[in-house]
Amino acid sequence: MEASCKSADDRNVLLAAPDAAWQADIRAGVRHVRDLASLPLSPAEREAAQQAAAAHKVRVPKPYLDLIDWNDPNDPIRAQVIPSPDELIAVEGELGDPIGDHAFSPVPRLTHRHADRVLLFPTYQCAVYCRFCFRKESLTSIGRGYTREALEPALAYIAGHPEIREVILTGGDPLSLPDAALAEIRGRLEAIPHLRLLRIHTRVPVALPLRITSGMIEALQGRLMVTVVTHFNHPRELTQAAEAACSAMRQAGFVLLNQSVLLKGVNDRIEVLEELCRELMYRLGVKPYYLHHGDLARGMAHRRTTIAESQALVAELRRRLSGICNPTYVIDLPEGGGKVPLAASHIEGREDGTWRIRGQDGKARSYSEVVADC
Repeated sequence: MEASCKSADDRNVLLAAPDAAWQADIRAGVRHVRDLASLPLSPAEREAAQQAAAAHKVRVPKPYLDLIDWNDPNDPIRAQVIPSPDELIAVEGELGDPIGDHAFSPVPRLTHRHADRVLLFPTYQCAVYCRFCFRKESLTSIGRGYTREALEPALAYIAGHPEIREVILTGGDPLSLPDAALAEIRGRLEAIPHLRLLRIHTRVPVALPLRITSGMIEALQGRLMVTVVTHFNHPRELTQAAEAACSAMRQAGFVLLNQSVLLKGVNDRIEVLEELCRELMYRLGVKPYYLHHGDLARGMAHRRTTIAESQALVAELRRRLSGICNPTYVIDLPEGGGKVPLAASHIEGREDGTWRIRGQDGKARSYSEVVADC
């Protein structure tokens, strides 16, 4: 990992970076299948990667490419973004829409699965395409960016449902949009009086940190509370540039959370998860929020862990880290069942008001409830 020291001057340089800087990072990376030819892959690897990339989009900005150790075929950064022939192997039970987005979409570009919040898809394009993405089939087949007209039905739906308090910008990656588009979306949403919070799900601070500019931050500031949910999966992604990007957003008043996906061969070792969660909180000021069990996206069997293995990892993580550094291990159930915690239960039994609860030391103890009769 890089040194964690970061001066105010360093942060100011990041915020002052012109749009051309992050756009240059995109142009210097992998943007098309043909760009894979420039990577240090063997002929066999290149052919296999090109076949997989033809099935699902490929894009990797230069800052993220630079994190890859090309001498290690099992490099955890490489595993997340370089196409693999294993992706072409679909297993029975895998799904094209693993969490039921489409079934809960009353109008285009919106999913309303939970009473008080909706997902809004301003774009179906990303700054980086992760090979494990549960929406990769939609992103490849739809492939559309932002237009004002495309969002009108979704905005009208939100305005007509006063129970909605929170709008989650997702996609695609909303922070891949220009500042003007972000400001326009934010303005339209904050004009809806019953909305309280704007949440943004993004991989940009990880893969394209120079995109976090003062102009982008200003575009998102307004009446609504803003929460940015980042997507760091491995400690090597915690670069100085990512740290500066997160610092800038924290200083702007944004609440920062992180959701990771548990991936076999990437972060399914306790030492990796421990360092990731600790440094997210202590160094970047980003609260580990969710640790996702791998969704049933097609072609991802080679990256999924078992629930039992993952429960053991999470239990050990809880023993090693402060509660504030611990994410909630969840599964996003198919058919729109929502996120459900999967941590092993510490409750071993109950008799009337006395419970048997297993402590972190492994010992079961009796706990008798003491409540007033009212």
